[in-house]
Amino acid sequence: MINITFPDGNVRQYAAGTTALDVAKSISEGLARVVLAASINGEVRDLTRPINEDATIVFHKWEDKEGKQTYWHSSAHLLAEALESLFPGTKFGIGPAIENGFYYDVDTGDRMLTPAEFQKIEQKMLELARNKSEYKRREVSKADAIKFFKEKGDEYKLELIDGLEDGQITFYQQGNFVDLCKGPHLPSTESIKAVKILNLAGAYWRGDMERKQLTRVYAITFPKQKELEEYLQMLEEAKKRDHRKLGAELELFMFSEKVGQGLPLWLPKGTAVRQRLEDFLKKEQLKRGYQPVITPHIGGKKLYVTSGHWEKYGKDSFQPIHTPDVDEEFLLKPMNCPHHCEIYGYRPRSYRELPVRIAEFGTVYRYEMSGELHGLTRVRGFTQDDAHIFCTEDQIKDEFLGALDLTRYVLAKLGFDKFTAQISLRDPNDKSKYIGSDENWAKAEQAIIDAAAEAGLQTVTELGEAAFYGPKLDFMVKDALGRSWQLGTIQVDYNLPIRFDLWYVGADNQSHRPVMIHRAPFGSMERFMGVLIENCAGKFPLWLSPEQFAILPVSDKFVEYAYQVKQQLEADDLRGSVDDRNETIGRKIRDNELKRIPFLLIVGEKEVEAGTVAVRKQGEGDQGAVTVAAFAEMVKAQL
Repeated sequence: MINITFPDGNVRQYAAGTTALDVAKSISEGLARVVLAASINGEVRDLTRPINEDATIVFHKWEDKEGKQTYWHSSAHLLAEALESLFPGTKFGIGPAIENGFYYDVDTGDRMLTPAEFQKIEQKMLELARNKSEYKRREVSKADAIKFFKEKGDEYKLELIDGLEDGQITFYQQGNFVDLCKGPHLPSTESIKAVKILNLAGAYWRGDMERKQLTRVYAITFPKQKELEEYLQMLEEAKKRDHRKLGAELELFMFSEKVGQGLPLWLPKGTAVRQRLEDFLKKEQLKRGYQPVITPHIGGKKLYVTSGHWEKYGKDSFQPIHTPDVDEEFLLKPMNCPHHCEIYGYRPRSYRELPVRIAEFGTVYRYEMSGELHGLTRVRGFTQDDAHIFCTEDQIKDEFLGALDLTRYVLAKLGFDKFTAQISLRDPNDKSKYIGSDENWAKAEQAIIDAAAEAGLQTVTELGEAAFYGPKLDFMVKDALGRSWQLGTIQVDYNLPIRFDLWYVGADNQSHRPVMIHRAPFGSMERFMGVLIENCAGKFPLWLSPEQFAILPVSDKFVEYAYQVKQQLEADDLRGSVDDRNETIGRKIRDNELKRIPFLLIVGEKEVEAGTVAVRKQGEGDQGAVTVAAFAEMVKAQL
């Protein structure tokens, strides 16, 4: 017999070899019908996989991230089975679950997949799903795995197998389709009831531009048709809110082929919004003891060798800039923290000075693959609202909580009140991705866990998501459509102060290492702006709006009065414009409402005689006529 411990601490005994599905059935048939996977001793597994030792168990349903990931990864195998059935000879790369759905990278040879075939693929997937095929797991030797895929003629799977250890290779089969996979999967295809192929994209094999470009097939599935219909409605709403579309319509930003991919150009209206965001945070930071600094857009290569960025990210950075001097190399700045370390270390420091809080809106550059670029949310040049706090070990908790309070304040001010706090830790099974000692990592990770607990945050933990120099608390913010975005971050770092040989003199007159806290409430101005535009559908909060009003004279006779009103409102620190085009008032109203301007002020003969403006509010229509001074007071009361 084995002991199974449930999340509430209750322990039950079962025969060795029982499965998580058996355990679910022993609790209730209802649970067994809805459970999709289970974590056994922290590892997400198939429900039908035998349990042979004492274990903790956590069930995962559709509502859980682990449940969806299992469901969608199983659906990726179903997609592959359908493609192989419809297009014999198709070869397969990888097919992971993603945040919403899944994809499979495929090589269909000389045949090009097109959207015209989406419906045929969907129908085949549903046909196969109705067979209720079991997902069967089996362990295979490396030699047998190689033999299988050699006979099948799939060089992509052979390359994947080459990097695996013998004894750690598993196949999964459903119906006639066999795939190299570590799982987990659903018990069967029975629960896959609704399917939608979303789009196609090109994807170089293993991200290498020198390798063949495969076709990436994106899709999503659901247990119910209604859920798919709701998701597709959300996608339609997302298209309307797409920040790339709205950015062009509202004249906020643009891209230029001559300037380069992934390098946004901010237009006057977008610059106005962005500067107000920056001014808001700068003002708040000064209140909280931050000192502004400015650093160059480039740095000597040695700077990033010292920090570790060159070793860990050099291949993904813009390549070195060579000067006429022999062996002199510079890099476009990939991060601000090495520069800030140099600022801290430019003179001796005393414990009396600590904490030292250095802040900068610093622009950094990363060479993202062209296929990964996406509007403002994935770019090659972006500005971080970066700050680095150098403190003693005793000050870590208070400084972390202070950074946390600032981040929550910023998110709340912009209407992002729904977020998940993600504690991102080091991958315990692959420490090669990180710098620093186990001791310092343990202290840094515990500092974040303790501070988050003291702040009363509901957190989730993700292994392997830490920065290479330290663990993080990432803010996964949900927008108006329920989509999750990683925005703000706070990080604890014992390692860069060592690499830059930073010190302070303590009360004992001895030298001590400071600890470094990295924090960015917005994350990056580009991504934050992109998410903000979509969250508010281009209708910015009144205090941020590039134009708070537009004055619409009903004819040319009233243009002079319109400009007098504009001048009076600008004297009250309000922002706006006059639409003096030779157009009908109806056309002016429609055009300016499309610009998401909060207030439209219509002026005609009555308004000129009475010294008033007729007010229309975005989304609410006519508000009546008021004096110019009364309108100014009304707006300022809403800021």
